[in-house]
Amino acid sequence: MKTSETSGVGRIAAALQGCYAAMEALCAELGDAEWDAQSLCPDWTVRDVVNHVTSIEAVMAGWLPEDDQTPPSFQKAADFLREADTQGAAYLEVIRAVYDRRRRDLAALTDADLERPSWTPVGPSTYGRFLEIRVFDFWVHERDIATPLGRKTDDTGIGAEIALAEVAGSLGYIVGKKVGLPDGKSITFDLTGPLTRQLHVAVDGRAKAVDHLADPDVTLSTDSTTFIQLACGRIDPQAQIDSGAVTWTGDDELGDRAARNLRFTM
Repeated sequence: MKTSETSGVGRIAAALQGCYAAMEALCAELGDAEWDAQSLCPDWTVRDVVNHVTSIEAVMAGWLPEDDQTPPSFQKAADFLREADTQGAAYLEVIRAVYDRRRRDLAALTDADLERPSWTPVGPSTYGRFLEIRVFDFWVHERDIATPLGRKTDDTGIGAEIALAEVAGSLGYIVGKKVGLPDGKSITFDLTGPLTRQLHVAVDGRAKAVDHLADPDVTLSTDSTTFIQLACGRIDPQAQIDSGAVTWTGDDELGDRAARNLRFTM
């Protein structure tokens, strides 16, 4: 097994281990009332979010796909929720036990395992792709808890890179279908940090990501975390515009439209 964090298996294992550690640390800091606080997910409390991400890891514990049609046993999620029907330190121990099982899985993972055909929530793909989706899910849900509670998060690192890549991979769809950028127009997303990027999309019959734009019709600027949270429909676009967290130059109508219509998932 390759152990370098720059390798396929090393990178995804490091990202997931970072997700587990961040969620454990966040949970350990929560006061009794905070568990019942509203998360950024409209129908979920903080505890609901923790239960969601951890129950899926319970489902994946000990599982490797054999084909791209058969999902893991989601009955394990119900089993986890029954075990987690407790409070305080006992609840935290149930959560940690799941992440410890997954850490053991990751320690045994190989690059070949990442290439296994696998069922995923977005359709048939590979096990590596499934694990990337898990990182994205964790990264977004950690902020679903931390943002409304005013807690600090580390928005750099491998997990952040994978989360941003998930959004960047859908930019053609976002710009073409959600923003509705007209044919012949183009846009640059200038991400000012903590992940610094320039992402470009041009519409030539259909919207697609391009490597470079010399003179985009509109440039929308924001930080990478706000960009991801807007794309996930987690925060109010108007509030980000009003606060100056999202700005744009160039075509004002297109910039306003882009700022308000980045959401591609919930």
